[in-house]
Amino acid sequence: MTAAPARLFDFIGGSEGTWRVDRIGAVTGDSLPAAARLQVVEAGGATEPTGSAWQLRGITSNERYVERSEKQQLLARQPALGRPEATRAALIPIRKNAAWWAMTQDERRTAFEVQSRHIAIGLDYLPAVARRLHHCRDLDAPQPFDFLTWFEYAPADAEAFEALVAALRASPEWAFVDREVDLRLSRGA
Repeated sequence: MTAAPARLFDFIGGSEGTWRVDRIGAVTGDSLPAAARLQVVEAGGATEPTGSAWQLRGITSNERYVERSEKQQLLARQPALGRPEATRAALIPIRKNAAWWAMTQDERRTAFEVQSRHIAIGLDYLPAVARRLHHCRDLDAPQPFDFLTWFEYAPADAEAFEALVAALRASPEWAFVDREVDLRLSRGA
């Protein structure tokens, strides 16, 4: 019997970790404190490293706003995380405002895909950019963000990643974002 895949992850900014923090900055709202490295671990899989500046926690979950055909397209084109050539990454924590959370599920789906084309935009950049979404609102302890978006890509695909992020930020959905931090990372020394 194989073990279930990890679902709960900690993103720890500090002086240790596989990923070097190349850039960190606020897009909207407050930033996070500076950190030299980022460690991504299965929650409970490691103690908090010495010298950590912050820790964010999120859980992978079911896709909330996708229809069956979209899910099938995502599964068919989504590459695995941890590809050797994907030595660049981005962690983009996002918090949405109260107006977003006051909407019903179908109203959020309309803003997310019908108006903003979030899934369609993402599909345009697969398989170059691998991604995984972590939900934070589902956790017992309050978190500073609603979502932790994790992306990995090869240096040759950096321009495509920038285009992906720009397209998403230009969409109507982003009017609901009241805090967003953008961390750019590279794997290695």
